[in-house]
Amino acid sequence: MALQLASIAQLHALDFDTIIDVRSPAEFAEDHVPGAINLPVLSDAERARVGTIYKQVSAFDARKIGAALVARNAARHLEGPLAGLNGGWRPLVYCWRGGQRSGSFAAILSQVGWRVELLAGGYKSWRKLVVAQVYDAAVAAPVVVLEGNTGSAKTEILAAAAAQGAQVIDLEGLANHRGSLFGAMPGGQPGQKAFESRLARALAALDPARPLLVEAESSRIGDLIVPRQLWAAMCAAPRVRLAIPLQARAAYLARAYADLAADPGRLTQIINSMRRLHPAEVIETWLELAEAGKVAELAASLMALHYDPRYGRQRARHSDGGGLEIAAESLDEAALQGLAGRVIAAAQGLVD
Repeated sequence: MALQLASIAQLHALDFDTIIDVRSPAEFAEDHVPGAINLPVLSDAERARVGTIYKQVSAFDARKIGAALVARNAARHLEGPLAGLNGGWRPLVYCWRGGQRSGSFAAILSQVGWRVELLAGGYKSWRKLVVAQVYDAAVAAPVVVLEGNTGSAKTEILAAAAAQGAQVIDLEGLANHRGSLFGAMPGGQPGQKAFESRLARALAALDPARPLLVEAESSRIGDLIVPRQLWAAMCAAPRVRLAIPLQARAAYLARAYADLAADPGRLTQIINSMRRLHPAEVIETWLELAEAGKVAELAASLMALHYDPRYGRQRARHSDGGGLEIAAESLDEAALQGLAGRVIAAAQGLVD
C-alpha cells in the first residue's frame, strides 16, 4: 500500500517507526524527507553503473544487474541496522519517485513479515510540497524584520524571543551560517534543496494570527538563496531596528565569534580575502590585530570600516525609514533577555 503525502504538516502525524530513504548516499545528502534514515539499495557507484548499462546496453540487462545489487545490499541492511528489530516494526520506504528501488526493498521487508508502506511518488512528492510552500505560497503570518548593524546580537535576541513565546524563523540556523564573510559554521551549509525543506517545515507551521520575526538578511545566506516569497515578504515588512553602540557590539562579537578567534589561520585567510575591498594598510592593520589576539579591537575596526557602511547601504535599499527603534547600551545576558521582550512588544505593535 502506498501513502499519499498531501501536505507538509501531515509529516508530523505519520505513525511509522522509521522512514527509510533507499536512494544513494549522494541523493540522500542533497535532501531527504525530514527524519529519514539512509539505507541505500544502490551505492553512488552502483547507481551510475546501472544507469550506464540502461543507456548503453539495454533496460533488461540494467534491471537484472540492478536486482542483484539491490538484493545484496538489502541483505547487508537486514544483517546490520535492521537485525535487532522485532515483528511489530513499521517502516515507510521511499526512493526517487516511488519506483523499483523502494518497491524491491519493501517487497523484501514484507516477506520478512514487517508491515511496510511505500511513499507514493517517492522523494519527488515531498519535493513538490516543498516547492509549493517556499516558491508558490505567500508567507502565512505578518512578517516583521529585526535589523541592526553587525554585532547587534540579532540572532541571539531572536532566540531569546522564541524562548519567550514569539513566533520566529531563524534563517541563519536553518542555513547553518552566520551570514557574513566570517560566518561559516562547523559542518558546513546544507544544500539549497535541504535548506528549502527545513524552511518549508517552518513556514507550514506558522500561526497566521501572530507576527513572524525574522532577521534582516541579504538575499543570500552564505551560499544559499532565500526563496522569493519569503524574500519579497521581508523586503516589504515593517522593521524593528536595534541601535547599539560600536564598543558594545565589538565586545559581543568577541564572545560570539570565539571559535573563529581561536583559529588564527582561518581568521587570517578571511581577512586576506578582503584585499580587493580595502587599502593594503587597512588589511595589514587587521592582520596585526588578529595576530595579537585583539579580537574586540579587530571587530570594532571591521565594523567601522567594512560592515557598518555596507549595512547602511543595504538598509537604504530595503527600508522606507519607518518602523521602530530600540536602543541599548549593553549586550550582556540580562540585556539580551530584556531586548527580546521589547522586540516582541514592538513587533506586535507594528502588525496590530
